[in-house]
Amino acid sequence: MAYRNQQQFIDALEKEGELLRIKTFVDPYLEMAEITDRMSKQPGGGKALLFENTGYDFPVLMNAYGSEKRMCMALGVQRLDDVAKEIEGLFKLLSAPKEGILDKLKMLPKLGQFSSWMPAVKSGRGECQDIVMSEKPLPSGGVWGGPPDITKLPVITCWPKDGGPFVTLPVIHTKDPNTHTRNVGMYRMQVFDKTLTGMHWHKHKVSAKHFNEYKKLNKRMPVAVALGGDPVYAYAATAPLPENVDEYMLAGFLRKKKVELVKCISQPEIEVPADADFIIEGYVDPDDEMIWEGPFGDHTGYYSLPDWYPRFHITAITHKKRPVYPATIVGIPPQEDAWLGKATERIFLAPIKMTLIPEIVDMDMPVEGVFHNLVIAKIKKDYAGQGQKVMNAMWGAGQMMFNKILVLVDGEIKIQDYEQLAKYVFKNLNPATDIYFSQGPMDVLDHSCSKLGFGGKMCIDGTSKYDEETDESSAFGVQRSGLSEKLLKDKFSEIHHVNISLLNKEIPCAIISVKKNRKGHIKELHDQVYSLEEMSGVKMILYVEHTVDANDLPTALWRFCNNLDPKRDSHINKRPTLNSELRTPNYYSACIGFDGTRKTKEHDDFNRDWPNIIVADNDTIKAVDAKWNDLNIGTFIPSPSLKFKDQLYGEEAVVN
Repeated sequence: MAYRNQQQFIDALEKEGELLRIKTFVDPYLEMAEITDRMSKQPGGGKALLFENTGYDFPVLMNAYGSEKRMCMALGVQRLDDVAKEIEGLFKLLSAPKEGILDKLKMLPKLGQFSSWMPAVKSGRGECQDIVMSEKPLPSGGVWGGPPDITKLPVITCWPKDGGPFVTLPVIHTKDPNTHTRNVGMYRMQVFDKTLTGMHWHKHKVSAKHFNEYKKLNKRMPVAVALGGDPVYAYAATAPLPENVDEYMLAGFLRKKKVELVKCISQPEIEVPADADFIIEGYVDPDDEMIWEGPFGDHTGYYSLPDWYPRFHITAITHKKRPVYPATIVGIPPQEDAWLGKATERIFLAPIKMTLIPEIVDMDMPVEGVFHNLVIAKIKKDYAGQGQKVMNAMWGAGQMMFNKILVLVDGEIKIQDYEQLAKYVFKNLNPATDIYFSQGPMDVLDHSCSKLGFGGKMCIDGTSKYDEETDESSAFGVQRSGLSEKLLKDKFSEIHHVNISLLNKEIPCAIISVKKNRKGHIKELHDQVYSLEEMSGVKMILYVEHTVDANDLPTALWRFCNNLDPKRDSHINKRPTLNSELRTPNYYSACIGFDGTRKTKEHDDFNRDWPNIIVADNDTIKAVDAKWNDLNIGTFIPSPSLKFKDQLYGEEAVVN
């Protein structure tokens, strides 16, 4: 379904009971983010929020994509899997042999549909250009809104340690100066003054490659940013498409109608959606000095560290009459961005299967893994070594190159049932032979890497094994007795929490919270813990920071995935195994330990800054608490940040 504009989407959300209007004044500085954080962590993602009293001329829409239902509404489908099935059907139709004239004629209607989805540039202006903020009134007339000034927009500040206000849902348009191929991406923009923002594109991103080409030509790079319009635009900007595929072709396919574009007013080389709410036009100059941008509370749940990024100079801002400013926040999961990621997981399963990894059956990215950190893939396994083949293919597939932990399974297991999944994986897992390590490019936001954007990867092969893949000297399944949290805490004073609940579910994995106090501490502790007879049969131990409650499984896994470089932080132990069935010391059991604690120079020779997790400050929490009843958005929801206050370190632990 194609929405005429963002307002029609807002109307549809309200009609479906998915929108709450807030008429009480809410400050874009921290308060909107705090309210949205509380709402987005409700079961099912809560409701979309329309802040109507912002202190600016424009309302703000947040959490619009923050549930499965709203994500489906944005894409015009009943279920996210429907899109994958349609794409798979198209692939099969296009790749099927065309033996006769009738087979070829059958293709014509589908080819006609393809052409109807392609973006088209129309003459004249779009509704996104009803009001023009430019240095001078346009000669052709129109409503002049004065000189460009982004500070007149209700750009939100999300978190107390952010470097400033950030545009968080920008649909950014650039073109290759040689091929004129368009790219549409989403990169945050920190506001520095009326006509200056940062442009936070990472070195792996297509727009950064375009910028490098402009550098070679020593030319200014025109850029345009769209906000609002059909909600499918923001999704298409986040989609991991190949470089030569136009994001607006994907948008046209999803909305079943072509995207109409118009030329920008001050940067006519760039075309933008005619139905957008706001357009911010400008350029990036390769001769400029970079600007120190950040920090920013990011989707990992941690602050991304400040760094040098290009300056974006604003030359014009245009908008429709009565526009709505769209925004999002990212932080400790779950958040709205989890549903954008879930859409990508479902939609791109078919292309991965049809073009790269034919044996893949299903894929899941748990919210605790914040996208790239943890990916689970189910495959149809037909021969020994197929897991490693899939591992290498996935780590070479587009943005999957950033994946840190890959878990592979086969069979009839439902990978979204995490308890059954874990049982199946550990049943098939020999820690000494079935965990593979590599190194490669990592997300720039991954703070656990010893080097920026480069670190360790791990594949856990939980598939059933062929004879060629087994180590006959290994033995598992030994009975445990007497293992308890009290036993471990009594023996090791540095242990603060122990989660052995998984062991009672036939999942031989324990989680231990540790206060680290010396170099090599976790490795030494792992050796000592696993030497206990009571640990017999345990295959894996995850060590997390002492401030983390190991029995809070979602939080512990989120912290663990973020803080781990698998290759650097793993420790394997083996020991002879004797029991009633195996009386020979030639058999051994193995247990792998992973250090998911914070890394420091003092204890780990770690030379990068380590960021804090993201929490709201006390003043903001109190301000929102005080005005909650006036918001008329339902039963009081306490701040999610309260749960994490005691997990901070350094100055923030004092400030908050």
